[in-house]
Amino acid sequence: MRSLWPHLSYEQWHLTCDTMHAHTQVLGKLATELAPAEPQLQHAALRLTARGWETAALPAPDGSGSLTVRLDLRSHEAVVEHSTGTTRRIALTPNRSVGAVTRDVVAAVCALGGPVTINPTPQEVSWTVPLDEDDEHATYDPEQVADYFAAATQAAQVLAEYRAPFRGRSTPVNAWWGSFDLAVSLFSGEPAAPPSTDFIMRNAMDAQEVAVGWWPGDENYGKASFYAYAYPAPDGFDALSLAPAAAHWDSTLGEYILDWDDIRSSDDPHALALEFARSAFQCSCRIGKWDSTLAESTQGHPPPVH
Repeated sequence: MRSLWPHLSYEQWHLTCDTMHAHTQVLGKLATELAPAEPQLQHAALRLTARGWETAALPAPDGSGSLTVRLDLRSHEAVVEHSTGTTRRIALTPNRSVGAVTRDVVAAVCALGGPVTINPTPQEVSWTVPLDEDDEHATYDPEQVADYFAAATQAAQVLAEYRAPFRGRSTPVNAWWGSFDLAVSLFSGEPAAPPSTDFIMRNAMDAQEVAVGWWPGDENYGKASFYAYAYPAPDGFDALSLAPAAAHWDSTLGEYILDWDDIRSSDDPHALALEFARSAFQCSCRIGKWDSTLAESTQGHPPPVH
């Protein structure tokens, strides 16, 4: 029986991880192109569903209805579906390149909903070959994908429970295709100066927030982990004492980290991860001098209506 909290090591599954990461970028590029723009680039975010990574309903370019595009991590295929019910399926197989899948997905969108083009340049990754020309990334191990999906599903449920009672503005549990992570941002309602004039930074980082998320490891940090950061980071932010005891500050990443292996080895992994998320938010609010009413709401005060 597959573990609900499986072991993940980027070193062991990085070939499949990078291939799947590249596939998610195609979905994100389509969302960026077709969805109405939202603050903090929310229109470009994907969702983790019970089947995999999925766009919201996107306006069909020809005005015929809406489209969704998903990476189905259960049937191992990319699926383009029109609101009329017409569907195209593209197999994700062990030796099928990102370039081939990208071309087929974009062609399916065009066939079902009208012409669309995407910027094929990959973002926030170490490789630069355009997605529709990428023949390097072609490893897709279904067993490794299944372990990732099981872990990501557990992480998403933690983030959803953490976010649920908050009474300020927040994001859903976003699946970010640039950084290949899941994340929730809670906002204080105050503006913030973006850290740079880069397009992503000036649009995504223009409000005071606390972000808590999870990723399956990458080239910079090879362990699956929950993370947390505040923006703008108040003075002394790197010296907070977060719960649980295994949580620690990583000066290279500029974030608080709780490693997946510390979570999955505990008696109650969900509770431990939720403790980290709530602790990170409460400590960030305290040092950042957020409205105490907002800070308390994540603890269920006042309680949500049942």
